[in-house]
Amino acid sequence: MTKEERYEKVLAWFEKNVPLAETELNYSNPFELLVSVILSAQCTDKRVNLTTPKLFEDYPTASAMAAATPETIFEYIRSISYPNNKAKHLVGMANMLVRDFNEEVPGDVDELVKLPGVGRKTANVIASVIFDKPTMAVDTHVFRVSNRIGLTTNAKNPLQSEKQLIKFIPEALIPRAHHWLILHGRYVCIARKPKCEICKLTSYCKYFEHHKAELRSLRATLKKRNKK
Repeated sequence: MTKEERYEKVLAWFEKNVPLAETELNYSNPFELLVSVILSAQCTDKRVNLTTPKLFEDYPTASAMAAATPETIFEYIRSISYPNNKAKHLVGMANMLVRDFNEEVPGDVDELVKLPGVGRKTANVIASVIFDKPTMAVDTHVFRVSNRIGLTTNAKNPLQSEKQLIKFIPEALIPRAHHWLILHGRYVCIARKPKCEICKLTSYCKYFEHHKAELRSLRATLKKRNKK
């Protein structure tokens, strides 16, 4: 199977079976999504969603958050990973939005990465989700799944993975493909022990090809258990 064929089959499966795919972060405007994505670094979306309602209630805009101190914001996000750094980033980000962007979240990746706490992955998420641009945010899930399936080859870092993915994925599908790969990695192709026994992409997956004997044995065992 050529790489082009692999992409075509994987994308076709997702498009047929997961037509709607979107972020699991809760937000109601671009500013809230930006805050949530910054908070989500090395933290689960579930934890972020539990944390942000009170934060957004008290600091609903960039100007409101810019007027706060990192110490104050820390109290709202203390259950999030790295709360000290993220509190500083949020206040700094809000101040820059007020000062340089008239409180509007920019849609350009090069502008977004100027904001404190915003790396390329976060910028790509905002550009894709809010502005529907063909940017591919590569987090640990996207990096792992792409490599396992064989969509990427010898990618040593997220940027290399991103470049390969956007080369082969049609522009119109990139925003959804980002979520397809994340959700597949979050619930099926998990890090320690991928759930190949329930995965529907095994016919196109290099990882499964290399481990198919043991994985097929596991599938047979599960079928026998289900029949009992």
